[in-house]
Amino acid sequence: MASGLLKRRGLLILGVCVIAIAAYATRSMWTGGATTAQAPPRPQAVSVEVAKAEKKPVPLDVDSIGAVTPISSVALKSRLETTIMEVHFEDGARVKEGDLLFTLDARQIDAQIAQAEGNLARSKSQLVAAERDLKRYSDLIGKGATTQVSVDNARTASDTATATIQADQAILDNLKVQKSYTRITAPISGRISAATVKVGNFVRPADTSALATINQMAPVYVTFAIPQRVLSDLRDAMKVGQASVTATIPGNGKSETGTVAMVENTVDATTGMVTVRGIMGNESELLWPGILVNTRLTVRTEEAVVVPSVGVQRSQTGNFVFVIRDGKAQIQPVTISRTFQGISVVDSGLEGGEDIVVDGQLLLSNGTPVAPRSRKAGA
Repeated sequence: MASGLLKRRGLLILGVCVIAIAAYATRSMWTGGATTAQAPPRPQAVSVEVAKAEKKPVPLDVDSIGAVTPISSVALKSRLETTIMEVHFEDGARVKEGDLLFTLDARQIDAQIAQAEGNLARSKSQLVAAERDLKRYSDLIGKGATTQVSVDNARTASDTATATIQADQAILDNLKVQKSYTRITAPISGRISAATVKVGNFVRPADTSALATINQMAPVYVTFAIPQRVLSDLRDAMKVGQASVTATIPGNGKSETGTVAMVENTVDATTGMVTVRGIMGNESELLWPGILVNTRLTVRTEEAVVVPSVGVQRSQTGNFVFVIRDGKAQIQPVTISRTFQGISVVDSGLEGGEDIVVDGQLLLSNGTPVAPRSRKAGA
């Protein structure tokens, strides 16, 4: 009897367990179905920095390294063998055309001039005597008191005296020219170098070093090279007077603007570059002969769409930018023609006015939600 009771109790416990398991399974099925039916969480928007694609006039520029050269440079030398008597300028000073720079010893030439003047005066006296004899013999021959030979000799003496005067005058003029060389003046306006001689130094025409050198400072040339592909556009721009040159001193920021003065008549076959020379007013003497400058040749100005270069991405298929449309980042392929000063010129792919992602692109893909923020000032 006891065993039957235990058997019935076991069956009761087993039935309760089965009911509990069935109830748990039913509850799990209903709750699991509710969890599966819930929508997945929305992806969080990526904070990005944006800038506008602008359509505006853009200069077609070519950057290069150039050198400043003077238009005129004069090395002063002595034309006489003599001594320096005075130096009339300070080293490195600005001089004007005609300013007296050096005075040379002229005492020897002064003595030669005095001698030539004496010879000229003597020749003139001899001419007066010869003309007087010629007149007298001409009167006497009319009276039959002299011979024709005497008249001819008198005429010859007069002609000889005239020729002697011409020779003496030429010698005197030459000496005066030589004396003018004892005063060395500035042939051009500009800056003069340090004098290589001082008072008392002996100078001569055969000296290899110059007494000083004057460089013209305003205007000056800036010489640089450009690729041969720009040559055609440059020549067209020069015909209508559009080409300009800007020279900037590295590390200074100051610049001078001028025009294209000359394009070399040949292209360097080894480099594919052609030499261009710009002329700068340089009234402030900002550009100093011999310095290297950053040059920018502006060929023309044209309307184009521009974007910050930091917004342009590169892939195996080409350049692209992220354009924001309806709060999402969309990949937009673009064609870039050139880049300057942190700006890229877009040939195709943008019309202007689009919002371009310029910071935060690493977290983006096509269709990623974004939270735009304006670009910082000065970025």
